[in-house]
Amino acid sequence: MKMISVVLKPFKLDAVRESLSELGVAGMTVSEVKGFGRQKGHAEMYRGAEYVVDFLPKIRLDIAVSDDMVQSVVASIMSVAQTGYIGDGKIFVMPLEQVIRIRTGEMNEQAL
Repeated sequence: MKMISVVLKPFKLDAVRESLSELGVAGMTVSEVKGFGRQKGHAEMYRGAEYVVDFLPKIRLDIAVSDDMVQSVVASIMSVAQTGYIGDGKIFVMPLEQVIRIRTGEMNEQAL
């Protein structure tokens, strides 16, 4: 099992969610986050004063999948979320040791 953590532009959330639903991904956790990377920040004007926005709004998805779904999920996210511009985001794939469904006590693959 793997945990796929994705940071992407907010306006890409619906398209990514739809593409993952088509693959059979049963669920995901969505968080509103802020951060920066190569995109850095940008300057904005507020009441005549210029200030720098260091952290840009992003969306973070956490998706637990079986090992055999990892490549298709990553490929689907890449094809839908990519704009070609700086700040498209990142995909992190990490090992997932154990999953337990609290309601039923099911574990690992059955709990996904």
